[in-house]
Amino acid sequence: MKQIFPIKHVMGYVLSLVLTIIALSVAYYDLSYATGMVILSVTAIIQACVQLFLFMHVGESDDKHAVYINIIYAIFIALIIVFGTLFTMIWGHAGH
Repeated sequence: MKQIFPIKHVMGYVLSLVLTIIALSVAYYDLSYATGMVILSVTAIIQACVQLFLFMHVGESDDKHAVYINIIYAIFIALIIVFGTLFTMIWGHAGH
């Protein structure tokens, strides 16, 4: 029998709010650049996982293998775009 009250979704929402408050606190407190980036990176990764697994129901599909392959592929493409952009814009390897 299914639960009437979606406790997992409520807890995910509360966790998302807490993570957002933690990330926003970086702007209000005088933290070093490295500390701020670590806090933002960790909260962003946790936030993405919460969104994927709780609200987008990634783990509830019958074809979990294909869903995880698609997520890995999307992360791979995003990393190629980010680091390719950094490579061409910062290190000056664009065609002159």
